[in-house]
Amino acid sequence: MSLRHAVLGLLSEGPASGYDLMKMFDVSLANVWPATQSQLYAELGKLADAGLVSVAAEGPRGRKEYAITEEGLAELRHWITDVEPVRTMRSDMLLRVFFLAQVDPQQAKVYLRRQSEIAGKSLEQMEGIKDFVESGQDNLSVFGRLALEYGLRVATTQRQWAEWAEEQIR
Repeated sequence: MSLRHAVLGLLSEGPASGYDLMKMFDVSLANVWPATQSQLYAELGKLADAGLVSVAAEGPRGRKEYAITEEGLAELRHWITDVEPVRTMRSDMLLRVFFLAQVDPQQAKVYLRRQSEIAGKSLEQMEGIKDFVESGQDNLSVFGRLALEYGLRVATTQRQWAEWAEEQIR
């Protein structure tokens, strides 16, 4: 997935300013594809230059509201249906686990406990947006629930695995 397609997907539901998009990222895409403000605004500029979005309205203090164009919608649909997802499995966390024998067993346990805590914090963040996502009936809420459930299940499994792995170290 790319930031380009995340922005096109959000705009496919209706026009929005960069600020509005950033808020939507925070409550809907944070566990799927996080973005910083600078990345988002740079991508909006690239999308506009490519003709995939247009400025639909301008407001005070240079506020711009963007809308997806027909070309942008076609690109989004092509990406959803015709481009296979990249399924690269690289984890620097698991690479470290592979070499935990190189540190003291207590340090290894602390590392794994920290991974459990990180997964727990991720779960808390997702639980924090769950009510918001479940309250809506728009497309982003309906399909966002599917993505959120995936994130919840992955984080739960990661936490359980880290707790199990810590117990395996003698």
